[in-house]
Amino acid sequence: MIVPSWRALSVVVLLCGAPVGVQAHAILMESLPAAGASITVGHVDLRLRFNSRIDAGRSRLTLTRPDRSQAVLPAQGEGAGNVLTAATELAPGAYSLRWQVLAIDGHITRGDVAFSVTGP
Repeated sequence: MIVPSWRALSVVVLLCGAPVGVQAHAILMESLPAAGASITVGHVDLRLRFNSRIDAGRSRLTLTRPDRSQAVLPAQGEGAGNVLTAATELAPGAYSLRWQVLAIDGHITRGDVAFSVTGP
């Protein structure tokens, strides 16, 4: 019979009790408009919902227009702290909304939502 030493046993006990890192990176769960959606011209309410709380004050939304020019949109937090909203007027064309958010774990995540706008 093999009897483990106290030193080896104490190392195993310490490792079993070590905290495991929690990953709370913000992942986009839902967007309005949805990726690939086609919406009509005019006033558009943008809404992005994430899987965890985000710091809305340090998050950013950048709209790329059909002519490739960009505009930073004033984003506001909403709901349980996991939603960003913005509003803008859009003309026909292909758009991309780039989001960059700071999650409560201190990690920055980013991504894009492409959509198109069609005439009335």
